Amino acid sequence: MNMTAISKSGFIIRLPEERWQHIIARHSALTNQQSLVLATITEPEIILDGNEGALMAIRTLEIGRVLVVVYKETSNNDGFVITAFPTRRLNSLTRRIQLWP
Repeated sequence: MNMTAISKSGFIIRLPEERWQHIIARHSALTNQQSLVLATITEPEIILDGNEGALMAIRTLEIGRVLVVVYKETSNNDGFVITAFPTRRLNSLTRRIQLWP
């Protein structure tokens, strides 16, 4: 599987195998959900400002539960996924600055 996605800024965001293993080791519900993680970068519902220059792409999984994909855009239209996780802690997300739309 091609483990890249194009962000709303046009950056190629890579999901390295090492990062994928890190994600599914901590969040087994995402096993076999690589395409959903990548699609969340390509077509997020919203993008929030993350920590240390990272971006947080958000997509609803079900009422009251979202998928958060944290990634970084670097130079030369390149970037990489830091982590991804499902959460019900929506209040902590709404405190962040919304960057898109």
